[in-house]
Amino acid sequence: MVDPALGEPFLSRCAALADRLQTLPDKPEETVAATLRTLWHLAAGRALSVEAATRTALAPLDAAAEAGLNALIERRLSGIPLAHLSGRQHFMGLEMLAGKEALIPRAETELLGGAALEVLRGLAARSNSTNSTNSVTVVDVCTGSGNLALALAHHEPKARVFAADLSADAVDLARRNAIHLGLQSRVELRVGDLLEPFNQARFHAQVDLLVCNPPYISSKKVDTMSGEISGFEPRLAFDGGPLGIGILNRVIREAPLYLRPGGWLAIEVGLGQAAATVKRMQGMGAYRSAKALTNHVGEPRAVLAQT
Repeated sequence: MVDPALGEPFLSRCAALADRLQTLPDKPEETVAATLRTLWHLAAGRALSVEAATRTALAPLDAAAEAGLNALIERRLSGIPLAHLSGRQHFMGLEMLAGKEALIPRAETELLGGAALEVLRGLAARSNSTNSTNSVTVVDVCTGSGNLALALAHHEPKARVFAADLSADAVDLARRNAIHLGLQSRVELRVGDLLEPFNQARFHAQVDLLVCNPPYISSKKVDTMSGEISGFEPRLAFDGGPLGIGILNRVIREAPLYLRPGGWLAIEVGLGQAAATVKRMQGMGAYRSAKALTNHVGEPRAVLAQT
C-alpha cells in the first residue's frame, strides 16, 4: 500500500533502496517496499513490525523526520537487522519486541507454532469435554524471545506455559515480551540448559506438550552465515554443534521423562534433518508415532511426535 499523497517520494526512495538492499531468504517478508515502510513509520515515531507497517498508512515526514529516515536507511544498509532497528517482530498474530538478546522470530517457525497450537487446542477441547478445570501444561525450551511460548498462551487460554533458555539475556527479553503482551501471569520463564530447569517431580510425566526450536546449524556453517545474522544475532541461537544435531538429539532423548503418556513433542529441524529425526524417534521405543511436517514449498521443517 502506497498512500497517494506520498507516492512519488516513496517510490523514488524504493527504487534507490532496491539497488543497495540485500534481502535474506529466511526473512521473505522484508521486501524493499516493506522495509522502507517500516523505516518510514519509525522515522515518524512509530515502532512497527514489517507486518504491521505494511497494513498502516504512512504519514508525511517533516524535514527532521526525513533526515531521520535517511539515517535509518543507512543503518539498515550497513547490515543491522530491520527488527533490531524497529524493535518489533510479528509472529503468529502477535506484535512482539525484538532485540539482540535473542533470535529474531522467523516466519518459518510458524509451521512449528501452528502444529503445536493445533495439538494444544485438541488437548484443551478434551479437557473441556471431561469438565476438567485443569489447565494444559506446555513447556517450551530454547525459548529465545519467548515467541512460541507466548503465542501458544495467547491463542489458547487454557494453556499454562513454562519456558526456559540457556541465555539469561534471552529470558530477560522474553519476560519483557510477556509483560508487553499481558501474559506474564500465564507464562513462567526460567534460565537453564534445555529441560534442566524443569527437572523436578512436578514436571516428570506431567507435561502435555513440549515445544522446541533448537539451534540446528552446524558450527562450521554458522561461521559462513550472512553478516546480518552472524554479526547481530546470538550464535547460541544457531550453533547446533559439529553436525548441527547435538541439541536436537538431546531434546528428543530427554523429552520422554517429562511428557505424560500420550503427550506431544513438537520440534523444528533444519533442512535435510527431518527424515533422520523421525527414524531416530521411531527406533527409540519412547514415541508411539512421529511424523515430519512440510512447509508451503514442501520442505520438511518440523517433527511432531507422541509418546
